[in-house]
Amino acid sequence: MRQRSLTALALVAAVAVGTAGCTVERHWGGSTNTAGSGKAKIGLVTKTDTNPYFVELRNSASAAAKANGADFSALAGQFDGDNDGQVRAIENLTQQGVNTILITPSSSTGVLKAIKDARDAGILVIALDTATEPPDAVDATFATDNFAAGQQQGAYVKAALGGTDPKLLMVDGTAGSSVDTERHGGFLKGIGLTDASPEIKGHTAANGDQSLAQQGMENLLQRTTDINAVYSMNEPMGRGAYAALKARGLTGQVVMGSIDGGCEGVQNVKDGLYATTVMQFPKKMAEQGVLAAVQYAKTGKKPAGFVNTGSAVITDKPMPGVPSQNTAWGLQNCWGGTK
Repeated sequence: MRQRSLTALALVAAVAVGTAGCTVERHWGGSTNTAGSGKAKIGLVTKTDTNPYFVELRNSASAAAKANGADFSALAGQFDGDNDGQVRAIENLTQQGVNTILITPSSSTGVLKAIKDARDAGILVIALDTATEPPDAVDATFATDNFAAGQQQGAYVKAALGGTDPKLLMVDGTAGSSVDTERHGGFLKGIGLTDASPEIKGHTAANGDQSLAQQGMENLLQRTTDINAVYSMNEPMGRGAYAALKARGLTGQVVMGSIDGGCEGVQNVKDGLYATTVMQFPKKMAEQGVLAAVQYAKTGKKPAGFVNTGSAVITDKPMPGVPSQNTAWGLQNCWGGTK
């Protein structure tokens, strides 16, 4: 993270938040702004500050805020699933006087009370990447249609199997999260299976973590190596699964898909670690969230509903009936939207 000068008040706040388990990045002091004042004061809360996806989202939001003359602060949980850390972050930002909070909730339900308190205080709350349950717990959501992204991955894997029945292992994310549930369900629809299908030979939950995915896949492969397909919920877990498959000499017999579309993930597809990834566009989410915050600060007008920021299949082995882009396009557009 780039070095930034901090006011004495922000430094005190940073120490306080750090002891509570959140990461902080600030561009402003502690003055209060309200909707209609003309000055957007934006707080971003991500699931973690280490996952490359959320780093890109944070950096894009920071750049968009700077370009639009908005004050900006970023906080994060310590790990994917750190609901308490996100609640503390929302409370901290509310005390700091932001007029918009952008959040990628680790739990779709666990932050609802904190979000309600923020909205009751007049703060615009926008979910990025991950919807809340219910969706109207926030003012609006700018995100990937995760079910559709999973369905795209499943359709590709099915087509790549060429009519052969799948023998599938599934590497899921954080159990119970809406992103995990939607991508998992979408993939099964795309490949033509259900959770009860005998073609599913095993699954493991890895919380988005590469090491946990490798360990989980190693455990699954101790039970069976008679597989030809792997679902991975995101690219770090895809890399972990690949490492376990490679150690067993199984990479040549498996079609694996993933979702994220980061530059490293697209390079993974180009290098043959997995056959496809479905690209998301976090830069779009961040930029649209910041623009909505700027408008709210100027006019008091709030966005509403779900805005799908899109997804695209990336592969160098296109399949009939599955629209896709190649890795050259993917490396030009990874996480940044089309140019």
